[in-house]
Order: sequence, then C-alpha cells, then structure tokens
Amino acid sequence: MDRQGVLFEGLFDKPVSVEFTGPAQSSDGGVVLLKAVDERLGLTRGMAEAVRDRRQSGKVVYAMVEMLRERIFGIACGYPDGNDAAKLSGDPLMRLVCRGSVAADQSLASQPTLSRMENAVKRADLVRMAYALTDTVIAEERRRRRGRRVRQIVIDMDPTEDPTYGDQQLTFFNAHYDNWCYLPMVTTMQFDGEAEQIFVAPVLRPGNAKGSLGAKGLLKRLLARLRAAFPGACILVRMDGAFATPEVLAFLEAEKLGYAINMPKNAVLQRLAAGLMRRVRAQVKVSGHTEKRYGQAMYQAGKWPHARRVAIKAEQVVLEGREPRDNPRFVIHNLRKSPKQVYGFYAARGDMENRIKELHDGLRFDRTSCTDFLANQLRILLAGAAYVLYQQLRRAAAGTACARAQVWTWRDRLIKISVVVRESVRRILLEGPQAYPWLPIWRRVAFRLGASP
Repeated sequence: MDRQGVLFEGLFDKPVSVEFTGPAQSSDGGVVLLKAVDERLGLTRGMAEAVRDRRQSGKVVYAMVEMLRERIFGIACGYPDGNDAAKLSGDPLMRLVCRGSVAADQSLASQPTLSRMENAVKRADLVRMAYALTDTVIAEERRRRRGRRVRQIVIDMDPTEDPTYGDQQLTFFNAHYDNWCYLPMVTTMQFDGEAEQIFVAPVLRPGNAKGSLGAKGLLKRLLARLRAAFPGACILVRMDGAFATPEVLAFLEAEKLGYAINMPKNAVLQRLAAGLMRRVRAQVKVSGHTEKRYGQAMYQAGKWPHARRVAIKAEQVVLEGREPRDNPRFVIHNLRKSPKQVYGFYAARGDMENRIKELHDGLRFDRTSCTDFLANQLRILLAGAAYVLYQQLRRAAAGTACARAQVWTWRDRLIKISVVVRESVRRILLEGPQAYPWLPIWRRVAFRLGASP
C-alpha cells in the first residue's frame, strides 16, 4: 500500500518520516471565515439565482449555487483554475462549505461539469449576475452605515491588461500594452474618505476596446443604485486618460457629477504649462531637488463643445546621477478646489492600482483561458466575487495586524490552516493546531462574523 510518504535521514538524531495519510483533514481551515461572510452577504446565492438553469431537473446532481461556491471559494483559497476541481474533490471542508456536508459521498463537481457550467451561461445570465454582485455590495454598504448619512461617494474606473495566450474570442493585439490581450474594466467606490476602495463591478472587454467602452452603461446602472441607497450623497468620479472622451464628459456633466480625469499631454496643454515649468526649472537650479508648482487654465479640445478647467501640475524630477526631467501633468475637472487640491484628489486614485494588483496576483483575475468570451466574463465575475469576500474579511479585521493586509497575506495567515474535520451527531468540529501563530486575529475576525466563544 502506498503510504504517500517520504523519509529524511541525517537531518536530526532520528529519521524523519513524512506521510500524507491523515483522514478527514483540510489545509484550508480558514475557508469557514469566507463561508461566514458569504452567508451574511448572500452573495453566491444571489449570483446563482441570477442564472437561468437550462439543465433537465431530473438529471441535476450539483445545484448552480454549489458549483459557483466551488469555483469562488476555490479561487479565494488559491485554486484559480477549473482543473483544480480534482485537487479539491477529497477535501472535507470544501465539501462542507460548498455542499453542506463533509460526507465522502457529497463529492464536489468535476472539472468537466464546471467547464460545462462556465460555457453554458448566456449574456443575459452574466448581466443579471453582475447586477447581483453590485446590489449585494451596495446593500452591505448601506447596512454598515445604517443611521449614518453618507456625504460623499467616489467612483474610480480603470482599465487593466489581461494577457491572452490562445485562441480566445475577441482577443486582439493592443499597441499600448504591446501584447495580445483583453482589457477588463474595474470599478470601485470609496465612502466619505475611508481607506478601503470597495470593488463593485468587473467588465471584460475585447483587447481592441476603446478606453471608455462600457463606462457610460456601467455608470448609469451604478448611479441609479447609489442614489436610491444613499440619497443626498455627493458622487464624484475619477478616471484615467482613456476616459477623457467627449461622450463620457458630456454624460458626467448631464448627470451633475463632479469629476477629475487625467488628460494626456499634447502641444496645447504643454504651452499652457510653459510659464509654470519655467519657474519650476529656476527653483530646481537653486535647490537641486525635485520641485513642483500648481496652476489652472481653460482648455478646449477639438471635439469638445466648450472649454473646461484643467488643473496643471508643473514638476521637474531630480534623481541622483541623472539630468532633471520635466514631468507636467494635467487633470480635467469641474471641482470647486484649488489646482493643488484637485491634483491631490486625483492622485489618491493611485491606490486602485493595489486593488487591481490584488485581483491579478492574489485571485488570478486574468485566468481567462476559456475559448468563449462569455465564459471568460463569468470567470472575472467569479474572481470578483472572491475579492468581495476578502474585502469584507479585511473590514472584520479592523484594529488588527491584518487590517490592511492584501489577499495573499490573508490567505497565508488566516485561510491556509491545517485542520482535522470531525463530525458527530451534534456538531462538526474543526480541530486546528495549538501553535497556530495568528489565532488571536483569527478568533477576533470570527467573532465579528457571528461566531460565539
């Protein structure tokens, strides 16, 4: 009989034998925290209810919600591909959180079953699932702020590169990224200056998509929901230069939204910044350090119906061993702020790059390896749902060393815990190691998610 073990001799005074034969064990004991968040939000159930199940009911073995949970919890635990189903099939704790039982006969769906599910969803299903994710997030934000007025909501929208390597539908070569890719768009929102940028909507787009594609439609959907949930809140929008189109600007102004949008450099803008740049260069010659000044002007692009305000940051960057480098920046806006305040407000969106990095590196948001474009749209929705669960865990860890930890740190510290799973008539016991180093934080998070001592 294969004992699945190895033997180390010479490391210590006695030989060390390592065997992987422990029954009813899981290496993902912390997934129960994700399950607790999901139960409070109703996220996976809401997304499952959004899908029209076209299977013959008499032949259904795995409910839609069970398959979505298997994929979402799997992604959250570091198993981003459908092929990972084989790795999870014997895990009693994954069976528990996905199907409600640790019994061996309650096996998880296989990779072919999950693949059929991913490729069976229709466009209307995906729209409803995206609505369900957005509505769940907004409902949770409203619940958290019950009794408190929300004064300001900042919406950030940003495209990101999703490299492709096969025959995926609608993958194109993008000269900006110098790669064959998709161009997903990520949208977050920030309430009353809080640190967390809440992920609220992912949209997969073709690799040759115009930068602003889908922005108006997504904003219409989001604005209606935010205004209903938080009446009277001032809504501001921050975007990068890809969104600085006449159509997007006209929409923002028609909706009476405050906005700050990066404007790519051009000859006209550089002429407007010329006076400030001369003064900055003079300062650098005296100080020998990076210097910056702020100013403002009116600017009208060729296709704009009227001029708009542009905040200017004139900067010369000084790095040791290099020649000083001019770095003028321009932000189109309609805010009642000084140019310095406008640029500071816009620059704060830089933290969104960390959110995108978490999605890519922590949850494999870019694992869009299906041939069908719609199946890949489902995959980014699943990764987005996993991220929603993690963001709620991060909030539950307020005041701890994990309060601002990113996804990979969360997974290493609080999810990847070896536990023995024991089931009796009265309860299910998850028995972890006494020497678990993050136990105080784990317990604190668990209590905040509804656990009892």
